[in-house]
Amino acid sequence: MSQPVLDFVPIWTLILGVGVFLYVLLDGFDLGVGILYGFAPDRDSRNLVMNSIAPIWDGNETWLVLGGIALMAAFPLAFAIIIPAVYFPVLIMLLALIFRGVAFEFRYRDAEHRTFWDRAFNYGSILGAFAQGVVLGAFIQGFETEGRHFAGGSFDCFTPFSFLTGAALVFGYSLLGAGWLILKTEGALQDWARTLGRLSLGGVLIGIAAVSLWTPFLKAEIWERWFSWPHIAILAPVPIISALIAYWEWRSLNNRSEAAPFIAAVCLFAMSYLGIAISLWPMIVPYKFTLWEAASSEATQAFLLVGTLFLLPIILMYTGWSYWVFRGKVRGDLGYH
Repeated sequence: MSQPVLDFVPIWTLILGVGVFLYVLLDGFDLGVGILYGFAPDRDSRNLVMNSIAPIWDGNETWLVLGGIALMAAFPLAFAIIIPAVYFPVLIMLLALIFRGVAFEFRYRDAEHRTFWDRAFNYGSILGAFAQGVVLGAFIQGFETEGRHFAGGSFDCFTPFSFLTGAALVFGYSLLGAGWLILKTEGALQDWARTLGRLSLGGVLIGIAAVSLWTPFLKAEIWERWFSWPHIAILAPVPIISALIAYWEWRSLNNRSEAAPFIAAVCLFAMSYLGIAISLWPMIVPYKFTLWEAASSEATQAFLLVGTLFLLPIILMYTGWSYWVFRGKVRGDLGYH
C-alpha cells in the first residue's frame, strides 16, 4: 500500500499569496508617498514626506524578493510562462525602483541637484506603480501558451485593459500613501494629505468600477465564474463589502481620524485581492494551469519549505521591530541623513 503524500501546494500558495499581498501593502504605501511627493507644497513639506518612509522603505521590498523566489521555486512552470510574458513591465518596474532608490539617497547628498532628484523620486514611484498595474492587467487577461511554454509576443501585455489597471493601481497606491501620511504627520501637512486622499479615493473607485465592468468580458471563464451558481453567491459579498469600506474611507478622510484612512485603504486592497483570487482560483497561470499542475516536486517543495519557515519569522520580526522603533509622528527636527 502506497503511503499518502503530504500536499505542500496549499502551504506554498499561502506563503506566495501572503508575500505578494504584504509587498503590495508595504511597498505600495511608500510608492504612494512617492507619488504624492511631487505635489508637496514646499521643501520643508517634502522633507517631512520623505522622512516619513526613510527608515522602512527599502525593507518593504523584501517581500518582492520573497514573492519572486517563491514563485520560481514552488511553481516553476508558472514562473517560466509569466515572466517572459511580462518581461518588459517587470524590467520597467525594477529600473524605476532602482532609480527611485538612487534618488532617495542622492537627494540628501547632492543638494545642488536636489530638484532633479526630487522629480526622479516622484517619477520613479509613479512609473514603478504603473508597471505593477500593467503586470496585474496582463495576468488577469491571461497568456498565450503552446504546451508548457509562453507563445505570445513580448508586447502582448501592453493593452488598453492593462493600462487601465496600471492607472488604477497608481491611484490605489496614492490612497495608501495618503493614509500613511495622515498617520505620520500633523497640522497643515496632514490636511494636505487628506485632500489628496479624497482625490485618490475618487480615482480608485472609478478604477475599480471600470476594471470590474471590463473583466468579465475578457474571458468566458471569468463570466461563468462571476455569474453562474454557486460562484455568484461566493463573489457577491465582495463588491458589497468593498462599497461599505469605501464609504468608511470617505468618512475617515473627512473627519479627524488618523488611523482609519490607512486601515480602510488596506481593507479596500484586501477585498480587491480577494476578488481576484476568487475569480481565478485555482489557476496560477490564468485559464491554463492550476497551482497543482504548475508546482515543483514534493521533495523540492519540502526542502525549500524548511528554510522558508525558518526565515519568515525572522523577516516578520525585524519588519515589525523597525515599524515599532520608528512609530509616532515625523518631525522636522528628526529625519534621514
